[in-house]
Amino acid sequence: MRVVNLLSKHLLRLGHQRPRIQLRCRSLAQDSLTALDMMRRGQIKRVLCVAEKNDAARGISEIMSNGMSREGLSRFNKIYEYEYHLFGQNVTVAMTSVSGHLLGLEFKAPYHKWLSCNPVLLFDAEVEKYCPDGMIQIKRTLEKEVRQCQALIIWTDCDREGENIGFEIIDVCKAVKPNLQVFRAKFSEITPNSIRRACETLSEPDVNISDAVDVRQELDLRIGASFTRFQTLRLQKIFPLSLANQLISYGSCQFPTLGFVVERFKAIQAFVPETFYKIKVLHEVEEETVEFGWKRHRLFNHTACLVLYQICMEDPLATVTSVASKPKSKWRPLPLDTVELEKLASRKLRISAKETMKIAEKLYTQGFISYPRTETNIFPASLALRPLVEEQMQNPDWGAFAQRVLEQPGGPNPRQGKNSDQAHPPIHPTKHINTLQGNEGRVYEFVVRHFLACLSQDALGQETVVDIDIAQEKFSTSGLMIVARNYLDVYPYDRWSAKVIPVYEQGSQFQPSAIEMVDGQTSPPQLLTEADLISLMEKHGIGTDATHADHIETIKSRMYVGLTPDQRFLPGELGMGLVEGYNAMGYEMSKPHLRAELEADLKLVSEGRKDKRSVLQHHIQKYKAVFIESVRKAKKLDEALSPYLGAAQEIPETEQQDMELQLPVRKCPHCGRDMVLRKRKEGNGKFLSCVGFPACKTAVWFPETVLEVSRDDSICSTCQPRPVHM
Repeated sequence: MRVVNLLSKHLLRLGHQRPRIQLRCRSLAQDSLTALDMMRRGQIKRVLCVAEKNDAARGISEIMSNGMSREGLSRFNKIYEYEYHLFGQNVTVAMTSVSGHLLGLEFKAPYHKWLSCNPVLLFDAEVEKYCPDGMIQIKRTLEKEVRQCQALIIWTDCDREGENIGFEIIDVCKAVKPNLQVFRAKFSEITPNSIRRACETLSEPDVNISDAVDVRQELDLRIGASFTRFQTLRLQKIFPLSLANQLISYGSCQFPTLGFVVERFKAIQAFVPETFYKIKVLHEVEEETVEFGWKRHRLFNHTACLVLYQICMEDPLATVTSVASKPKSKWRPLPLDTVELEKLASRKLRISAKETMKIAEKLYTQGFISYPRTETNIFPASLALRPLVEEQMQNPDWGAFAQRVLEQPGGPNPRQGKNSDQAHPPIHPTKHINTLQGNEGRVYEFVVRHFLACLSQDALGQETVVDIDIAQEKFSTSGLMIVARNYLDVYPYDRWSAKVIPVYEQGSQFQPSAIEMVDGQTSPPQLLTEADLISLMEKHGIGTDATHADHIETIKSRMYVGLTPDQRFLPGELGMGLVEGYNAMGYEMSKPHLRAELEADLKLVSEGRKDKRSVLQHHIQKYKAVFIESVRKAKKLDEALSPYLGAAQEIPETEQQDMELQLPVRKCPHCGRDMVLRKRKEGNGKFLSCVGFPACKTAVWFPETVLEVSRDDSICSTCQPRPVHM
């Protein structure tokens, strides 16, 4: 196992296009149904319900039924069968699940093999959706069950990925039963009220949200595969001793994430400390020492500070110029969204974002908390908070505080934020449980305490500020008396300490115990913590609340970064060299701009405001242009990595030619693969060679009288089959 060297020294849906849904998430209430809708609904006798995971399917089924179940073809995805009142009648429900994405996306043969083509061709190669081996039994279960059903209800998570998984399920089921009626259940928690409400307000699946995921998946595949193959195959040859077996992956989210770590490290390296000077006043009163801070804060000129200090020492009598007392509050926390959960769990609980979200997902599927992937920090008026608080009154640790929240004037009173994703409420507890152990128990406790704290009242205090004058230099100190702790009584993750100072009267004078001129140095910024990194990703639009943790884990697992003993990110030699190399090319691929633009476009696709195909083509062409230039300047990558990995290996000319970017000129007339321009081993002549060599030996040799041959982007209007580049 290599150790990170730290720098501290489809089934493509082309076959059966879905009709585009214009009215997204339209409620299927009775008054909006046509006579034909009513007639079709009356024919529904059996319904297939599909959740995203078996735990969710089990939880939903236990609410809707008595928990009767039978085995499916996959031993991990059971089938729960029961009677339920739907569509105004009693129907038989078969509830089962998938295990996340049912289908994967891959290049069609032969492009899925690493050595099959020049990586640049992956930007245009055909892709297809397929069912991975581990999902085939689940797919067969769906195909078998749906044959007996007249309707399908999608119960996947109500986010982008869940909607896309829903359409994968729809495609598989409709391939077997084209006339199947399809509905979408919308819910944010697995509780009786939420599940009942979802059954009463079934809607249509949202194709726009699913399209956004399709675009993201295809772009991630094309961009990631092309850059990963290019840099892995090249750098393994250039640095065989260091990287012989190393996968050197690229991702349009992971590289900006790595870039944040490298940028902070470089800022620390470049930091030059400056010496500053300041004056402080000490006053001892009844065995208490009060420190008054200088209103100028600090000066960077020693002589200037020394002159002011000497003036103070000539007449060291302090006059109290102001004594002001005012109320002060410490705000209770905002309702909890995903990003704050990840950041606070990392800071306060010392649990990584990846593990936090894994635990939160489990708590959600078990019905203990609401859906943990949300951008909302506003509790909607429709959410009844009092019953949720009452549920927590039985807990021996925070039950008494829950009682206080119910009895405070106005009852539960949440501090409201400004963000809503219009899909899910803030993360909150849905059921009391006191038997959870380890980190599961700690995360659940944090969610509950945060929930009760944000429904409580701000902590209240009284602050006293005392200003003094010594030889016209101003100094100040402050004291704090906490009047009411309020939310702090249930929220140990915040601290607010009282500070006692003596009583001073305006106009009074005193002789300071000491007046000191002290120096210090400015401090460099600190290395990033995981919470810092998530904040930067959120600020710059890298990934989503659902993917931040995954991108961070990727750069750790690729050994691009490591962690210091105090859990701060430090770039590894490989990560540092890659960022410096791409930056030297002139493309800021470690900067967030490229990916942030893509994330913004994906949001517009999900809202139906941009076309899926136009966004896909725009970003394919943009990244393809960057890729071509990166390959042409690849030596800069070698040069940047050499200081970290040792001298670059000399590559024989024939192998060097294989590593160069070879754009296709035409299709091979024999095997249909690309033909590219190559240089003869001897002399300066060139020829066209099939990339299928040695299996395909087709070649076009130019006569020796041809001194120079090059390819441009123009296409011959005569030669067939097109395109033939000139």
